[in-house]
Amino acid sequence: MKKQNKRGQAMVEYIIIVVLVAIAALAVFAAFSDTIRNKLSGAVTEMDNGTGASAAQAAAGTRSQDTLKNLTATGTGQ
Repeated sequence: MKKQNKRGQAMVEYIIIVVLVAIAALAVFAAFSDTIRNKLSGAVTEMDNGTGASAAQAAAGTRSQDTLKNLTATGTGQ
């Protein structure tokens, strides 16, 4: 009976670790989301000098919080 309790305890510990890593990853992504957006828009600009580049630069000019505020119920912009 004790062996089964240790097995369950180990599983709970692994789940807690996975949850903590996921929360840390979300926090890091939230902190650097604007930087990541700017880097990606710079890469798109270098690869595509057409209309995609101007759209990427326009998207990079907005903050992530502003983009989230402007989403509709379907997840698209206005």
